[in-house]
Amino acid sequence: MNAKQAAGYRAAELVKDGMTVGLGTGSTAYYAIERIGEMVEKGLRIRAIATSNASEELAVKYQIPLVKAAEVGHLDIAIDGADEVDPQMALIKGGGGALLREKLVAINSSRFVVIADSSKMVPHLGKFKLPIEVVPFCYEWTLRQLEARYPVPFEQRMREGGKYVTDNGNYIVDAAFGKIDNPAKLNEELKAITGIVDHGLFVNIASTVIVGYEDGRTEVKEASCSKE
Repeated sequence: MNAKQAAGYRAAELVKDGMTVGLGTGSTAYYAIERIGEMVEKGLRIRAIATSNASEELAVKYQIPLVKAAEVGHLDIAIDGADEVDPQMALIKGGGGALLREKLVAINSSRFVVIADSSKMVPHLGKFKLPIEVVPFCYEWTLRQLEARYPVPFEQRMREGGKYVTDNGNYIVDAAFGKIDNPAKLNEELKAITGIVDHGLFVNIASTVIVGYEDGRTEVKEASCSKE
C-alpha cells in the first residue's frame, strides 16, 4: 500500500451509513473513492456529490449513488486531496483544475477531510503554483490586474496546444508566488478582483488532515476548532 492509498483508505473509514459525501478529485482522492466503492458493494448506503467529471465517472464505475446539490441541504463529509498543506492546515488546491467545485463542496460539508502523502506537507505555502480560475470574457484584463498588483510570474494553463478549460468553462492562471507569508490576506485580496471566479487557497476550511506514508502508516491531524 503506497502513501496515497493509505491516506485515501483511512479517510474512507470515516464514511458511515446514511451519510451524504463529497467526492474529491485527483490521484489521492481516487483511492478514497475506490475504497468507498468497495464499501458500497458490501452494503454501505450513502449518497454522494462529485467535484469533477472525472470523479463522477469513477463514482459511476463503483456504483456510488450520486445526487445533485438541489437534493441535499449539506454534506456530512467531504474527502479530497491537496497540492500543499501548511502547519495551520491551510491548503493550495487546484492542480487538477477542479478547485471551484472542490471549494464549494468543502465549505458546504460538516467535515472536510484532506488526504495527502507526506511530500505535500510543507512549512509554508507557495512552492506549488497557485491556481486562479478566471472567466474567459476579457480574461486578458483580469490577467493584467494580477500582473499589476503582484510582481510574480503568471502563466495561463494550457492543454494539448490550447487553453485549459475547467469543467465550469473557465480558464486557469497559475501564479508562482513563492513563499506565501499570509494565506488569509492573499485569499481575500484575490477574491476581491473582478474576473476571478475563485482560487486554490483553502484557508480555515479543512477539519481533518490525513497524511499517508510510504510504509503504509497514516497520521491524523485535527483542526483546533470544528466547523460544526
